[in-house]
Amino acid sequence: MLRYLIFILAYCLGAIPFAYLAGLLKGIDVRRHGSGNIGTTNAFRLLGVKLGISVLIGDFMKGALAAGLGYWAFGAWGGIAGGLLAMAGHSWNPLFGFRPSGKGVAAGFGIITLLMPKVMFLAIALFIAVVWVTRYVSMGSVVAALSVAISVFIFPEPLPYRIFGLVGASLVIILHRSNFKRVLNGTEHKFGKKKM
Repeated sequence: MLRYLIFILAYCLGAIPFAYLAGLLKGIDVRRHGSGNIGTTNAFRLLGVKLGISVLIGDFMKGALAAGLGYWAFGAWGGIAGGLLAMAGHSWNPLFGFRPSGKGVAAGFGIITLLMPKVMFLAIALFIAVVWVTRYVSMGSVVAALSVAISVFIFPEPLPYRIFGLVGASLVIILHRSNFKRVLNGTEHKFGKKKM
């Protein structure tokens, strides 16, 4: 019975707001500047490379750790459940009233790195390529998410991972709806351009 507490822990891990905590070190509330998200991209934009990398590692690790704990307790199905709960904790953070607060991309990369490394390499390559060409991190994230949803059916991944590919990708895409609008309006922030 105690093993099921792992899923509560997975959600709580996802809810650790690394970007917000890093912002406190510089006296910046990341929720009130930039995109207003407590994610990695906004941390890089507002806090600089060093703290941005720290946030990236933190968000990545909480996804990987949550998925790893779930896998340890219940196998593949537990791994995807733990991972999705971590993404939910990050994206609808209980510390900030369950309002949409992050996109879950870095945590998602942590999950697929642990559970589906082949899928991860393809997603990372496409993410870098799209961001390099367009300068839009949001578009790179969406393309990477779509690649996960497709590649889990190309590679011989088990059913639980294929379900994660579809659900996780859908979550990322849905949370980027406002970014789509800004791209179409020409107001989406481009990577490398600092904005407060």
